[in-house]
Amino acid sequence: MSKNADSMIDDLVGTLTDPIIVYPGGWGDSLPGWLKNAITLERLTENMKDTKGERPTGTDAEACAYLNTASLTTPMDSDWSQIYLYVAGKTYSRWQKNKMPDDIRVESLTSQQTADLNRLKEWLYRRRTTARQESERAERRQQKEEEATKRKAEQPALFEF
Repeated sequence: MSKNADSMIDDLVGTLTDPIIVYPGGWGDSLPGWLKNAITLERLTENMKDTKGERPTGTDAEACAYLNTASLTTPMDSDWSQIYLYVAGKTYSRWQKNKMPDDIRVESLTSQQTADLNRLKEWLYRRRTTARQESERAERRQQKEEEATKRKAEQPALFEF
C-alpha cells in the first residue's frame, strides 16, 4: 500500500517535530541533548522503513529516553532493568558516548524481553504519531474558529435592532 505525497511529507516533518515521549513524573527535561539529537536521527532512519513497505516503530533512542525517565520515577523489575541496560548500551555505543561498563552491560535479551521492547517501541510510535494528529486537529479547529470570527467581524450587520 503506497502512501500519498502529503502523508509522506507529514511523516517526514513528524520525525523532526513529534514530541519525545517520556515517562510521566517530571524527568523529561533531564534528557541529555545528545540523546534528543539521536532520537531525531534514528527517527529519520526509521522513517525510511515506510518507503520500503516495512512498518515503522519507535527507535532504540526513544526507548532509551522513555526507560531513562521511568527509572528515575519508579523502581523497575529485573526484566525492564535488563531491557533498559540493553537499549542504553546500544544507544550509547551507536552514538559514540561512553562505553557501557562491563559489569552492567547487557549483550542480549530473552525472547520475552525482546517482545516487551518491541511492544514498547510500537507503543512509543503510536503515542507520538497520535500526539501529532491531535495537535494538527486542534490547529485546524482553531484556524476554522478564527476564520469564522473574522468573517463575522467583516460582514456588515444588515439589521440592527
